[in-house]
Amino acid sequence: MRDPFTFPPIPALAKATQPWADRLSLPTLPLHVHEVIGAAAFYTFVHVVVSPIVSNLFFSKYYPKHSRSKKANWDTHVVSLVQSTLINVLALWVMYTDKERAAMDWEQRIWGYTGASGMIQALACGYFVWDLGITLLNFDIFGFGLLAHAVSALVVYSFGFRPFLNFYSPTFILYELSTPFLNIHWFFDKLNMTGSRAQLYNGIALLVTFFCCRLIWGTWQSIEVYKDMWQAVHRAPTPEYIQSYYNTTSSTIDAENVMLFAPKPEPIPVWLALLYVASNVTLNTLNWFWYFKMISAVRKRFVPQDETEGKSDVAAGKEEKEAKSTATEQAKRPVIVNRHRRQNSIEDFIPDNEELREGTIQ
Repeated sequence: MRDPFTFPPIPALAKATQPWADRLSLPTLPLHVHEVIGAAAFYTFVHVVVSPIVSNLFFSKYYPKHSRSKKANWDTHVVSLVQSTLINVLALWVMYTDKERAAMDWEQRIWGYTGASGMIQALACGYFVWDLGITLLNFDIFGFGLLAHAVSALVVYSFGFRPFLNFYSPTFILYELSTPFLNIHWFFDKLNMTGSRAQLYNGIALLVTFFCCRLIWGTWQSIEVYKDMWQAVHRAPTPEYIQSYYNTTSSTIDAENVMLFAPKPEPIPVWLALLYVASNVTLNTLNWFWYFKMISAVRKRFVPQDETEGKSDVAAGKEEKEAKSTATEQAKRPVIVNRHRRQNSIEDFIPDNEELREGTIQ
């Protein structure tokens, strides 16, 4: 499928990018650099213009106008909400409509390329360019963790311009299906709606999508990409296989050739496979860890309190009898029964947005 982006590559920009693309072995970058820059500019516009205007218009009571750190955090959540919603819709659309991508075998999933998947990875790179810039400008607020995340995510997604695993760019973007609900949960807290029914229902949706897209889908697709890379490390497509994808009746290359940028592919470097596997394993491990922490907190916060309080009262009674022996001992061990318990909230078992951003390859 050809690149469906609204604007075609800008010749002057592509030409200016070509030397860097040749030096870094990123041959498809000139075809998509306008999308990277456009996405970064769009998210900057949302951050600097759209978020302050909309937030002041509809949420002026809660928008932290006079706190630089809180305002930066609010605005970045707005950008994250916009980006995750947009990229998820586009990724699902590409996966449904890109017939060439759907027909790829393992060689094409490693070395192949379609313009539509290239667009998805370019838009993701544009977001991480914005993320890197905003983190550097507000390093005192976001810290080293988010800076490391922005750099690593940008580097990993940039490898797709080799092209490398171009097929999987929409696949792993679907990790972000849970991110809109995460951002909505954060805004519920800021709008004094903590513990509301709306936040509860949103929290349930967050848990379900997190489990389905990050744990089930993410683990399954990770196994698939490991299998593909294992083969790609040990062997490359044969010359006959590559030649079959070229138009031999003319001197031009077929525009629909998914192996267009792999005329003489070699086995992928071991360092590249290890780098990708290490990043992916780290992210998947964090996802499982976060989810089991959620489950543990759910059981702790939402188990009925009657039985626990009964056991506590019995123990307190025994302690009180022993304490009556002397006034001094009683003073040392007073019996305190807390009858005022804080209302359970979905926030108690959902990790903070910054936690997920630190380990996410969005």
